[in-house]
Amino acid sequence: MDKKSSRIRRSRKTRAKIRELGVDRLTIFRTPRHTYAQIISGETGNVVVTASTLSKETSKDLKHTGNTGAAIAVGKEIAEKAKASGIESVAFDRSGYKYHGRVKALADSAREAGLKF
Repeated sequence: MDKKSSRIRRSRKTRAKIRELGVDRLTIFRTPRHTYAQIISGETGNVVVTASTLSKETSKDLKHTGNTGAAIAVGKEIAEKAKASGIESVAFDRSGYKYHGRVKALADSAREAGLKF
C-alpha cells in the first residue's frame, strides 16, 4: 500500500462519521507547493467556500506558499469567508494527514479567526 492510498484509507472513517452527522466540514488538501481548504455543505455535499495559496489575495503577502506561514494565511481566509457566508461551526476533516505542521497551523488560525470546530 503506497502513501497516498494509506492516507485516503485513514480519511474514510472520519468522512463517514461527518456525513452521518450532516454538518458542514472543513477539508484540507496539501501538496509540497500549496495548501487548499474547502468548506463542504453537510446537506447537499456542495463546496460552499474555498481558500488556497493559489488565490491572489492570499499569496500576495507570502514569500513561500508551501510552509506553515502560508497555511496560517489560508486558515484566516477560510474563516473570514465562512463567517461572511453565515457558517459559524464546522467539522474538521484533516483528510488523513497527521495533525501536525501545516495542518495544525491552518486549524489553529481558523479557530483564532472565529471558526468553531
